[in-house]
Amino acid sequence: MKYARVCERISPRGQRIFGLDTSENDTSIKILVVDENPIRRAIIEEGLKDAGYTAVMALATTTRRVDHIYRLDPDVILMDFENPSRDVLDQMFQMSRVVRRPIAMFVDQTQRGAISAAIDAGVSAYIVDGLKKERVSAVLEMTISRFRAFDKLRAELDEVKSALKDRIIIDRVKGFLMRSKNLDEDAAYKLLRQTAMRQSR
Repeated sequence: MKYARVCERISPRGQRIFGLDTSENDTSIKILVVDENPIRRAIIEEGLKDAGYTAVMALATTTRRVDHIYRLDPDVILMDFENPSRDVLDQMFQMSRVVRRPIAMFVDQTQRGAISAAIDAGVSAYIVDGLKKERVSAVLEMTISRFRAFDKLRAELDEVKSALKDRIIIDRVKGFLMRSKNLDEDAAYKLLRQTAMRQSR
C-alpha cells in the first residue's frame, strides 16, 4: 500500500497547515496514538507495526494534549476512546481544529450529532465500533486520503475567496477612477493597470 508523506507549510496568515506530499511513498511517517487504555492502544500499535510503520509514538495523558502533540509533531494522529463523554468529544474536536493534521478517531459508542461535529471539526475519519488490529492500516490510508481531499478543497476555497476579494477591490478602485476622473470603464481599467505596473503591484 502506498501512503503520502505529510509535510508542513505556512499559510499567508502564518497559521500552521499540513498538506500532503504525494511524491513520497514510505512507512516512516510519524504516527501518534492517543489512548489512555494500554490494551486498546496496543491494538492500534500492533496494527501499525504489522503494516510496517516504524515511527509510532503513544500518548496516554489527558492533560495538555495539544501541547504534547505540538512537541511530538506527528504527521498523523490516531485517537481511541472506549466510551467518550460529550465533553471529551468536544475537547477533541476543538483540538482537531487547531492541529491541522490527518486525524482518525476510534470510538465504541457515539452520541447523536457526534459524527457531524467531528467532520465539521476536521476529523478525517470517525470509526464507530471498529477497533480491530487488521483494520488499522486501512483506516490510516483512508484518513490520509480524506485529509488530502479536504485540504485541497480548503486551499481552492481560500484561493477563490482571495480572488473574489481582489476583484471587489479592483471594481471599487475602478469605480472611483471613473467618477473622479470622468473616465469610461475601459479607460479606468487601463489607468489602474498602468499604475499597478509602475508600482510593481
